[in-house]
Amino acid sequence: MEALSKYLMLDRRILNPQAMENVLIQITPPEKDVKNNPLMVQDKPWEIRIDNGYPNVIYDKEKEVFRCYYTLFTDDPDTEGTTVEERSSRDYVPGPDRVTSLAYAQSRDGIHWEKLALNRVEWRGSKANNILFLFAHGTGVMLDEHSSAPDKKYKMVTKVDILGHGAHMAVAFSPDGLNWSELIPWPEYNPPADSHNLPFWDEKEGCYMLLSRIWKDGIRMTTLSRSDDFIHWSEPKETLRGRGFEAQVYSMPVFFWNDLYLGLASIIHEGDRTDGDFDTVDCELTWAAEPEHFDFVAPGQPLIPRGRGRYPTGDFDCGCIYASQPVAAADGELWLYYMGGNGRHTNFRETSLARARWKPDRFAALTPKRGEENSLITTCRMKFDGGALEVLAEAVDQSRPVYLAAQVHRVWTEAPVSGFTFEESRALDMEDGWRSLQWPKGLDSLAGTTGCIKLKFRNLKIWAVRGDICSDGHRLWEGADMENEGS
Repeated sequence: MEALSKYLMLDRRILNPQAMENVLIQITPPEKDVKNNPLMVQDKPWEIRIDNGYPNVIYDKEKEVFRCYYTLFTDDPDTEGTTVEERSSRDYVPGPDRVTSLAYAQSRDGIHWEKLALNRVEWRGSKANNILFLFAHGTGVMLDEHSSAPDKKYKMVTKVDILGHGAHMAVAFSPDGLNWSELIPWPEYNPPADSHNLPFWDEKEGCYMLLSRIWKDGIRMTTLSRSDDFIHWSEPKETLRGRGFEAQVYSMPVFFWNDLYLGLASIIHEGDRTDGDFDTVDCELTWAAEPEHFDFVAPGQPLIPRGRGRYPTGDFDCGCIYASQPVAAADGELWLYYMGGNGRHTNFRETSLARARWKPDRFAALTPKRGEENSLITTCRMKFDGGALEVLAEAVDQSRPVYLAAQVHRVWTEAPVSGFTFEESRALDMEDGWRSLQWPKGLDSLAGTTGCIKLKFRNLKIWAVRGDICSDGHRLWEGADMENEGS
């Protein structure tokens, strides 16, 4: 039996905005692990300031271990030796002699983390530390399940930044995530890349991709590069720009889900020192059908809400949020690991590793603007291939009744297909929040034809739709469904 085609409501390509009523898109934040957070804190002498952290949390199924690679300052004169009282009474003044490094921690359960003595890098006369590389800035690490080379199972991209010696991009390889090769400089290009440099294998294009960052027109923006061998990379090209000074994209790990690229964009707020959010960093969700152009799912809505309060008495994550790619749990749900800082970006703060539980597909939902009225969603033209049509939905207000009905149209502006009206449809509850939409005639009677689906609902938030359907063309102009694309 073939799997049903599934479409997330954050994918604007499947919606007809001319034929929608009383809906808005809302992010569904993952549930923070309040019981266990924070999972890992700054508690080693060389962890002088973890800062943004840029976490890369990976689960190695073969070894049954969680691995976390994180960026930190192993030398920072203005932070080292200061007390919380001193940090609260003056501003942080970073100097050019800070040393950015890469460290490693691991866990068997994803909760309790151990910082191994790797005996790899000497720090102030001792190698009894968990440092992997000195002078490594914004390192991104991936577990390459595509590669057949055993000595290159793990791969990293980093910015080597040594005071007085310049900075350059480099890569390294490892058979086990612990023992790494020497850093190999990029033969071409040297972007600023002073942020999280996140590599991944792209199944759609059959190449490696790298999300990084540059500066342009006075603001930060995300870039995309490609590589066939992980050593030679294409020139970085802009793929996402924020919203002025107030919402710049600082970094953006990306993961692939349901044939879409989903980004976890850290958004820094500048431009107004009197604003309550000034110099803080939120995490927002982005999406792309093609990696050359990302867009915000719900601009201004945090994916991982910052904690309450301010430095130094606020929650551990009240100031800045930097996420890792999500990790799949044994039960199919996702864990979203992130570094949370308790102060403003350019001031004193302490940073900790934390996690939040994310339900698959429940990333962003179309919800009613006005809860007492019906809402309407209309899809683009779909091709019908069978009898199944299901909606992933949940009550907005659990104390109130819900309503869900569906209607099929050949063209959205015309009357519904006979036998497929709202009145004739019924919605049956299934497992895991899915609801089956059915008509007496059966949707399989429309197999081989095309049309659009209208969903009318009340007191529901809808995350996704799936069924024996496939998209058969996007809206072309003014909401009209053309018979032939390009006509």
